[in-house]
Amino acid sequence: MKEAKNPLAILKVLILVGLTGLIGLIGLRPCLAGELIQITDTAGRQVSVPKSPDRIICLGTGTLRLVVYLESHKKIVGVEDFEKRFPTTRPYWIARGDEMAHLPSIGPGGPGAINKEPDLEKVLAVKPDVIFITYLDRGKAEALQKKIGIPVVVLTYGPFGTFDEKVYDSLRLCGAILDKQNRAEAVIRFIENSRKDLLKRIEPIPEKMKPSVYIGGIGFRGTHGIESTETEYLPFEWVRANPVAKRDGRKGHRFLDKEKILSWDPDIIFIDSGGNDLIRRDYEKKPSFYQGLKAFKNKKVYLLYAFNWYMTNIETVIVDAYAVGKMIYPENFKDVKMGQKADEIYSYLLGRPIHEKMERAYGKIGENPSYLR
Repeated sequence: MKEAKNPLAILKVLILVGLTGLIGLIGLRPCLAGELIQITDTAGRQVSVPKSPDRIICLGTGTLRLVVYLESHKKIVGVEDFEKRFPTTRPYWIARGDEMAHLPSIGPGGPGAINKEPDLEKVLAVKPDVIFITYLDRGKAEALQKKIGIPVVVLTYGPFGTFDEKVYDSLRLCGAILDKQNRAEAVIRFIENSRKDLLKRIEPIPEKMKPSVYIGGIGFRGTHGIESTETEYLPFEWVRANPVAKRDGRKGHRFLDKEKILSWDPDIIFIDSGGNDLIRRDYEKKPSFYQGLKAFKNKKVYLLYAFNWYMTNIETVIVDAYAVGKMIYPENFKDVKMGQKADEIYSYLLGRPIHEKMERAYGKIGENPSYLR
């Protein structure tokens, strides 16, 4: 049998877990001091949590983002290593990372940690009152809570890699726990009002007048080039665009042959910033393919920001949707100035205008990528 690694660290975890469990048994758990409220989390679990806790942590993909939306990030007492390693990939960290970068580690985090038990020693060391975590199944959440004696609240965005109205349930749930009910409702209204404004602008446009569009460079377990696309790309859905990738009835993420893209020959092509560097290098190597597409010949190619980084950056979905609308239907969006609109969205949801920082990191949204100017 191999000798155990880091025996002192293992002993510390066992002592901490044992003490926490003992405190729970005698009814003196410090995390439950004060008034308690009963909630039902998104895994269907009944959980007793302290009302308006002072110390919280966010584990798992996209959890911290929701707390930032609710203006409660100052209650955070530790962050995952993943948050600090990729600081420019998520607008909530661009906007608020300076207020959290000094906080202690609560484990590695990242996509590889999904539905796995967290680093118990690091979690217990920061003494949270409540643990928020996304996409942890019911049994594992229950086992984790019993093991460490701290309320574990499971959240969700809905389907993985996108979001639906289930994220509103998560926002309301967090709002109830953090005493931010009004802010939760305001965030939901803002998202829905943005969607309504987009749809109102495109209502008069008949389907036959809509140009065909394509999105390339979509990330999928890594970065990819022009061949990587999404049939139900949210910014297209929100302005009822006419994507060529839907023509053969297939759904979800797709890797296409370049010949297929040439055969579709979309009127307008959008480039996801996550794959933009790969597309730039490919464009330099194989210009004939790109110049075979009328969108490239006519410079109807526009940059959008990647929005799936550690789950969906909802604010960037909205920003991208306005950019898509402005490029496809310029007359219906002529009052929209993208820099101003982006900062309006980022400021409302994240508390700070970060459009210039996004532009420095990824380029100008809604404009030709640099290699086409």
